[in-house]
Amino acid sequence: MDDLKRLLSYLGPYRKDLAIAWLLVFIETSFELIIPSMMADLIDEGVAAGDAGFMVAKGAQMAFCALLALATGLAYARFAARAAYGWGARIRQAEYSRIQEYAFPNIDKFETSSIVTRLTGDITVMQNAINNGFRPLVRSPIMLLLGIFFSFSMNAELAIIFVIITPLLGIGLFAIVRRVAPMYKVLQKTVDGLNGVVEEDLRAIRTVKAFVREGYEERRFGEVNARLRKAGSDTNSAAVINLPFFQASMYLCILLLMYFGGSMVIEGTLQFGELTGFLTYVMQVLNSMMMLSNVFLLLTRSLASAHRICEILDEVPVLQEKDDPVRTIADGSVEFRLVTFRYSQEAEADTLEDITLSIRAGETIGIIGGTGSGKSTMVQLIDRLYDVSDGAVLVGGVDVRDYSLHSLRDAVAMILQKNLLFSGTVRDNLRWGDADASDEEIWQACRIAGAEEFLRRFPAGLDTDLGQGGVNVSGGQKQRLCIARALLKKPKVLILDDSASAVDTATELCIRRELQRLEGMTKIYIAQRISTVMHADRIVILDGGRIADIGTHSQLLESSPIYREIYESQMKGGML
Repeated sequence: MDDLKRLLSYLGPYRKDLAIAWLLVFIETSFELIIPSMMADLIDEGVAAGDAGFMVAKGAQMAFCALLALATGLAYARFAARAAYGWGARIRQAEYSRIQEYAFPNIDKFETSSIVTRLTGDITVMQNAINNGFRPLVRSPIMLLLGIFFSFSMNAELAIIFVIITPLLGIGLFAIVRRVAPMYKVLQKTVDGLNGVVEEDLRAIRTVKAFVREGYEERRFGEVNARLRKAGSDTNSAAVINLPFFQASMYLCILLLMYFGGSMVIEGTLQFGELTGFLTYVMQVLNSMMMLSNVFLLLTRSLASAHRICEILDEVPVLQEKDDPVRTIADGSVEFRLVTFRYSQEAEADTLEDITLSIRAGETIGIIGGTGSGKSTMVQLIDRLYDVSDGAVLVGGVDVRDYSLHSLRDAVAMILQKNLLFSGTVRDNLRWGDADASDEEIWQACRIAGAEEFLRRFPAGLDTDLGQGGVNVSGGQKQRLCIARALLKKPKVLILDDSASAVDTATELCIRRELQRLEGMTKIYIAQRISTVMHADRIVILDGGRIADIGTHSQLLESSPIYREIYESQMKGGML
């Protein structure tokens, strides 16, 4: 319940709409509750006396009350919808903003499919709670209290039946809610699983088709879809017990009223019109209790979704800035001081251990090593995608933890092997590096990155639509565009993490020569091919998370068995 109360604080400007909706429901309910007493008068005074004028007047009053109830009900729907969808939008925005603050360790705690569900499905549940639950939540207690009041005022003896039936209904509702509550949590997790399978299949659709695994993926989807069907069926089967239980209680109540009320009419202690009006109140009260029970079920599901949403909002970003961070990076020098790193405290071993390395501003460094040696992990510490477990990483002579994250990452550009382009044009994507970059600056960055030659062949040039994720360009073209995008940042440190793996060696050589002409920029190459790093000022060899050796190409050929083995294997394989 605390989670739900917290989320209600996001109503903000929509509190007014919700308050107006509450007032409209109150007015609508009041008009509806007047009608049964009018009906009793119409029967007992108009029909019994044969007074046509009285019947017409009373009927007109009833019609007027019904029209007012209809008008206020329609007005309520508008204000409730504004409040529900406005509230949902504000929660969704808060969730998304929090996710943008996450560091990689925070994101690693949640599956992508689960985050998507919490941004969409769980918020839809919260919106439905207002759209479908707010009206009966307000209306039911009013109708219940006023209905019982009017019932007792008409005939206290018959109204005692309410006193007997109501506790039974409450006990039944409590038992149903207690059983259904944990089932809703399972249902939402099952939705996460379904979204996860769909997301993975669509992301890897080319691989699926290349290996002709459509049938396997269909079966996998069928299994998780069946689990969702079963979870939904079991949950709703338990929840709908509420309806027959309340209907049985309602009919039992009506039978008792008809029996005792009919006896009173026969004995002359109760008029027929009063019994008719009383039965109308009974129907209103019992229907209001049935609606209230549905609200409790909606609330139960909302609580499960509210908890999942609050888990996103409560997740504290691992990387925190100081109150007064450094915002100016002096130069592109990088230093690792006895750095040790592991991805989590539960990890069995350190990914990096005792890394000590000093890189001068403007120096070109190559990093090479086997798969899993920690190359990519090492450079991710430079722009503080992760924090060191022990030791320190300095950029421009200052510990990266003392910098503003925005300033640090603006000064460090990292180009990954698997790069992502966004939907839109080439120009839109490249301006991620510099939103104010002119076309001349964009073309210059493309020339250095080797992207100009193929962009000039495109009829639309920089206005070429790349499609979702850059599907309209090849892997090598995508890498070159990503290099151009990074260059537009004019970074002090440029990190290329195997970012030319999809281009031919001749193109890679041209790109490397152009980059070498950029003075004052520290360049760090991570590669599997020695040809990528052999011309660097120094080459760092990583082995098992430790620095095995450092030196120039010629020095390492003489002194490093690891480097010599890699060199000879690639020479024989024709990779150089």
